[in-house]
Amino acid sequence: MMLLWLCILWVLAASVVALMPMRYQYAPGIGLLLAAPLLIFWIGYTVALWAALLALCAFVSMFRNPLRYFWARARGLQPEAPE
Repeated sequence: MMLLWLCILWVLAASVVALMPMRYQYAPGIGLLLAAPLLIFWIGYTVALWAALLALCAFVSMFRNPLRYFWARARGLQPEAPE
C-alpha cells in the first residue's frame, strides 16, 4: 500500500513541476528524476516485471528531453540547455 501512495505522490509532484515555469523546474525535476528509478525498481520487485517495464516506458516518455541531454553530456557533447 505504501508503494501505491508513493507512486501517486510522485505523479502529483511531477504534474505540479510540469506546470511551473522552466527556470523553476530544475531542482524539483532532478529530485523526481532520481526518485523514479527507485520507484520503478520497487514496482518490479513488489508487483511484476511487466509493471516495471510499463513504468519505465512512462518515465522515459516524460523525461525524454533531460535524458537526451544527460546522454549527450555522457558522450562528451555540449548540447544546448533550454532557457
